Amino acid sequence: MSTTHTLAAGAGATGVLYALLGLGALAAAVLPRLVRRRPLSMPIVFLAAGALSGLLPLPVPDLDPSANRVWVEHLTELCVIVSLMGAGLALNRPFGFRAWAGPGRLIGITLPLTVGATAALAWLLLDWPWASALLIGALLAPTDPVLAAEVRVGEPTDEEDDEDEVRFTLTAEAGLNDGLAFPFVLAALALAAAGSTWAEVDWARWFGVDLVAKAAIGVAVGLMLGRLLGRMFFRAETSSLRLSEHMEGFVALAATFLAYGLAELARGYGFVAVFVTACAVRAAERGHGYHKVLHGFTEQIERLLTAGLLFLLGHYLVATGLAALTWQMVLLAVALIVVVRPLTGWLAQLGFVTGPRERVVTAVFGLRGIGSLFYLAYALGHHGFEGQARDLWALTAVTVSLSVLLHGIGATPAIGHLDRLRTVRPRDAPP
Repeated sequence: MSTTHTLAAGAGATGVLYALLGLGALAAAVLPRLVRRRPLSMPIVFLAAGALSGLLPLPVPDLDPSANRVWVEHLTELCVIVSLMGAGLALNRPFGFRAWAGPGRLIGITLPLTVGATAALAWLLLDWPWASALLIGALLAPTDPVLAAEVRVGEPTDEEDDEDEVRFTLTAEAGLNDGLAFPFVLAALALAAAGSTWAEVDWARWFGVDLVAKAAIGVAVGLMLGRLLGRMFFRAETSSLRLSEHMEGFVALAATFLAYGLAELARGYGFVAVFVTACAVRAAERGHGYHKVLHGFTEQIERLLTAGLLFLLGHYLVATGLAALTWQMVLLAVALIVVVRPLTGWLAQLGFVTGPRERVVTAVFGLRGIGSLFYLAYALGHHGFEGQARDLWALTAVTVSLSVLLHGIGATPAIGHLDRLRTVRPRDAPP
């Protein structure tokens, strides 16, 4: 009798779990249209749903990220590379130093300044060793516009309004800094191995290998693979290889996995390679409708992964993470979002061609997201931070959650205001 009761209870829990998965997938399809043009976002809804589940007796599995570090690392890794492919396919602007000056400034100025400022705050507020402080600065530095659709470029299009300077800059920045934050994470690992003694780290090797060589390998792999795939997709002599004629969307995953895998095998940065591959494929035939098919497929996969991860993040934060938080951690998270990023983003754009309103929106809307979770899971797979895993997860989770809430609420009104100004200005105001 007890065995029958146990089996029935297990079947009931499984049924509830699958019902929740189905409801979540359905919501991921419906919510973007329901919240469109409203000061709300799909990530906010899933984050809130996860937080609510942490308060209710639902059959959600154990979500301790420290105990499930490998699982978290690979799931977030998959989400990031799929989103990078989608971001690269959406960008229609040909590469050029002047055309890409906006994201270039944010990568070259804002990224390192954010790492340094956040690390300094962690050292001052939390009294952490420099290795841990540098790690939290590195993993919270990359941005993730995927979590606020209003501030990124939409589906591939030739329309100029869809790729205004703000949307383009934020999308390209996230595509690049998701990979270029890696050298700073590796610097934190090297510093931890040296006992937080700066002089003990081989900084020449870090600069030459981790900063320059691995990034160059990622770019090279991305360019070569992207051009090869672009030629195959659009200009192959054999019809069966000219995949643009068959509109197979899942090929986007093939390109994603190939770029990431080959770059990692070559000891380069796979994130950089995926984004560059996507940009090179788009450049092969910019106006072709196949890009919409590829982008649409990646966007659907990305949406499902992001929704699931944010649900789990909300659940973890309420069920476990809040207990590890201190007021100093919350202060650091708020400072990063409302002071550090806006200030460093503004400094990077001084003298840039955009107007002051565009510079403010670009500086403010640097979302933190799934990339931060990946970098933390990756770093905790190495020695040096085991004793602080609980605090690192709590601080990262609350920072990402605050970013999702604040930026998700503010993105639609801010971008909508800029769009209205662009529409009115040609008629009623001088440029």
